Amino acid sequence: MSNDIKSGHIAAVLFDLDGGLVDTAPDLAAALNVVLKQHNAPQLPYSTIRPVVSNGANGLIALGFGNQLTDDEQQTYKTQLIEYYQEHIADQSQLFDGLNDALVHLENNNIPWGIVTNKPAYLTGPLLHQLSLTDRAACIVCGDQVNSPKPHPESIYLACQQLGIQPQQAIYIGDAERDIRAGRLAGLKTIACRYGYIVDLDDIKNWQADLVVDTPTDLLESLLLIR
Repeated sequence: MSNDIKSGHIAAVLFDLDGGLVDTAPDLAAALNVVLKQHNAPQLPYSTIRPVVSNGANGLIALGFGNQLTDDEQQTYKTQLIEYYQEHIADQSQLFDGLNDALVHLENNNIPWGIVTNKPAYLTGPLLHQLSLTDRAACIVCGDQVNSPKPHPESIYLACQQLGIQPQQAIYIGDAERDIRAGRLAGLKTIACRYGYIVDLDDIKNWQADLVVDTPTDLLESLLLIR
């Protein structure tokens, strides 16, 4: 683990949800392909959809149908995607391999962990409930619970406030540049996850995270050093 991460007392660990803590891409990809099929549009391979899922429903619709939709078409496709996703929100979604061990380690060492996501609460809540994470998380802050979601640091400040800690005592872990930017602006140590949903054009080294991990196992090994 980077000396920057190890230095000082770590009082809490915060995760981005999609692509940082939970692998939600299979269910989001399935939802997009269902909508594409409904409208006789070509379905897309999982490898094409996966890097885009962090961009939410609007990003998925743009990927599948292009950027020339009317407002009505955009809203119709988005509504259909979300309705299907709500019904199948945890068919395949699960914690990335090894991250339950990381959460158990934090819990056993009385280090609270929480979630700061741009995902809206009406989707976040059911997903975490089905994965039995709701009662384990010390705080859950969603994008529609703040005025300015990530990359603005407001949601991370709110999480730290709910945990009763100073931002510089915490780590924020995410797989998007907006995650790392929000964490840095809030004053947290940051870990960027190369295993998450990252498009080929993104250069994770330019995000200025304190640490970059390639795999969930690498993240687990880093978090196991926290006591």
